[in-house]
Amino acid sequence: MRTTSSPPSARWRAWCWPEARTHRASARQEVAPPGCPASGQARREAPMIYLIAAIAGLAGALFGFDEGVIAGALAPLRRDLGIDPVAEGMMTAAVPFGAFIGAIIGGRLAAAAGRRKLLLWSAILFIGGALLSALAGGLITLTLARLVIGLAVGVAAMMAPLYISESAPAKERGMLVSIYQLAITLGILGAYVVGYAFDENWRWMFAMGAVPAVMLFGGIFALSDTPRWLAMRGRSAEAKAALARMRERPESDPAVAAEYEEIRAAAAADEGRKATFADLLSPRVRPALIVAMGLFLLQQLSGINAVIYYAPTVFELSGFSSTTTQILATAGIGVVNVLMTVVGMMLIDRLGRRLLLLIGFTGTAVSLGAIAIAAATGSPSLGVLALAGLVLYIASFAIAIGPLPWVMMSEVFPLDCRALGMSIASLVNWGFNFIVVFSFPVLVAEFGLAGVFGLYAVVCVAGLAFTQWLVPETNGVSLEEIERHLRSGRPLRELGRLHAA
Repeated sequence: MRTTSSPPSARWRAWCWPEARTHRASARQEVAPPGCPASGQARREAPMIYLIAAIAGLAGALFGFDEGVIAGALAPLRRDLGIDPVAEGMMTAAVPFGAFIGAIIGGRLAAAAGRRKLLLWSAILFIGGALLSALAGGLITLTLARLVIGLAVGVAAMMAPLYISESAPAKERGMLVSIYQLAITLGILGAYVVGYAFDENWRWMFAMGAVPAVMLFGGIFALSDTPRWLAMRGRSAEAKAALARMRERPESDPAVAAEYEEIRAAAAADEGRKATFADLLSPRVRPALIVAMGLFLLQQLSGINAVIYYAPTVFELSGFSSTTTQILATAGIGVVNVLMTVVGMMLIDRLGRRLLLLIGFTGTAVSLGAIAIAAATGSPSLGVLALAGLVLYIASFAIAIGPLPWVMMSEVFPLDCRALGMSIASLVNWGFNFIVVFSFPVLVAEFGLAGVFGLYAVVCVAGLAFTQWLVPETNGVSLEEIERHLRSGRPLRELGRLHAA
């Protein structure tokens, strides 16, 4: 029987996008054209999932910007508003304090309202907070504006990784959730650049935060909610349609059907359950809670936000007298942060979570210890050692300690406790973020740079022990498989070894 052949480009598209393929009688077997995956083989990359991760990642960019912008704004704020160290600490720490409250709100509303709706409301708060900061007439108004931004950060910092994690394929989940951390570093770098560009004009520095907030607000309208949340709410048809759209395959595709069935089964097992704090302390969930809370505790007490918020101050204490030099050195640290986060993204699904954490905690402990010793001994090379040490510190942090608590927080909890568990882990994150940021100026005045950085180095050594003894390997393991492991009662730290076996 004679058939007309399609142009090669049309035939290639029909094979690579199964939803565009015309279903004919199965008697004729076609061969996939070169460069296209064979029938039934999952494509390595689906542009839609990267678009989803990028839009949700804008929340990370806003988080980073609102953390980093204060570094450039502090000097003109001291001049214009005459703030003292305590008022400076309160105004600077208003963001993590607001985020602490935002994490509570996010945890309470995530199951009922959904991930998408909360991201939308956080975008609105980001826009309002940025504009209010720019128009602030005094310290009280500015602090309140920063508190509003903190609320947005707290909700978005929980919802964005959760949204990406519940949407991503298991094999690429670590890298995709790491896009959120990359966005944080880009936001921090952007804030440093804005600080340098606007120099002494702190109002314009704060106003620029409205730009990515508007982008996030618009981008959310292109997203549906996650398949797992929709399945949990009993909206099966919408859940399957959302999954098919994210995988860019028809709903009838066997791979989509198999993944949806696994999601549906996990949601059915948790049906009717409403997570409580008692659930988080149960033998089933407690190991996940310890890992998620512990990683955030170690992340914050490693001193990262003291460096991000007060980097120019650290360089000043290290002998860099020029304000311009301090800002440029700080921007250089921001560039290293971005580049090494990209390196971490490339390694996270290759080397795995545990090995990267061990590398990260080793590098941060060594670099902070070197700076502390140089400061304590009054080394004439303190400026050079501080710059080199901070570069190594930021590089080590960016490849592991920065992204992995966000990644693992979104992985280790079972579906019925995921929102509440992530909320509690976020509370630990923001609570200790607030403590570190508020205490840094006071501790430096009391104990000097050597004492503070020495304390942070000891925390990083503790991080090595915590990772070795308690952290599981979740690389390549589906969320449903992690949940089954928790239900089995086996130690969580054995997860990676059992999966590899």
